[in-house]
Amino acid sequence: MDSTRFPGKAMAAETGRPMVLHVATRAKAARHVGRVIVTAPDPEILDAARDAGVEAMRTSPEHPNGTSRLAEVADRLAGELTPDAVLVNVQGDEPEIDPDAIDAVIEAIDRDAGADMATIASPFAAEEDPADPNLVKVVTGIDGRAMYFSRSPIPFDRDGEGVEPLRHVGLYAYRRSFLATFAAWPESPLERSERLEQLRVLEHGGRIAVGIHATHAGGIDTPAQYAAFVERWRARADA
Repeated sequence: MDSTRFPGKAMAAETGRPMVLHVATRAKAARHVGRVIVTAPDPEILDAARDAGVEAMRTSPEHPNGTSRLAEVADRLAGELTPDAVLVNVQGDEPEIDPDAIDAVIEAIDRDAGADMATIASPFAAEEDPADPNLVKVVTGIDGRAMYFSRSPIPFDRDGEGVEPLRHVGLYAYRRSFLATFAAWPESPLERSERLEQLRVLEHGGRIAVGIHATHAGGIDTPAQYAAFVERWRARADA
C-alpha cells in the first residue's frame, strides 16, 4: 500500500475490483498453477482477497523485495511442500500478466533440474528501446541459463553481427529449498549497483534458467499507467 509513485495501487478499483484481484485471476488461469496465494503486510489487501475467495497470507512489512517475501511464505509452508516444489513470484501490480508467461517460467525450471530458479525473457517490441534503463536486459549462455542482467544495453554488438537483445521479464520461479538460501545471502555489490535482486543469485554462484517467451504486458507503476490499463480493460469489456 505504500508504493511511492502510486500509493495504494494494489487496491485501485476503477474497474470495479482491486488491481490485485485482476492479478490473482490471471495467475489462476495459468495451466501449471495449482495454488494462488495473495501475500502482503496490509490488511486491506488481504481482506479484499479473502472476500473474493482467494487465499491470503499476511507477511512481514520489512521485506526488501519480492523474493524475500516469498522466502517467508516458503518457510511457513515447509510442512506442506517438498523441497523441490516450485513457487512463482507474480507481482501484485501486473493485472495484464499473460498466464502463458507464468506457465513458461514454470516450464523453464522444470526443464533444468540443476537450476535454482528460473525467469523469462522476451524479444523487444518495435516500440521498446533497449537503451532504456527501465527495461532490464539479460544475456544467456548456450545452456539457456542467465549470464548477466543489466539496465544497460547488453550484449554490445561491436561488429553488427545481429545478436538480438532480450528484455528481462520480472517473473520468477524458485525451488522451495533455494528460497531459504537466497534469504540468507547478504545484498551483493552488483545487486546494489544495478538495483536488480536476481544479480545476488549470480554473484553467489546460483543458477538461473531463462525461458524465452514473447510478452509485453508490464507492471503498473503510476496513476497514468493505471488509467491506461482501465481504458484497455473497458474496451475489452465492451467488445
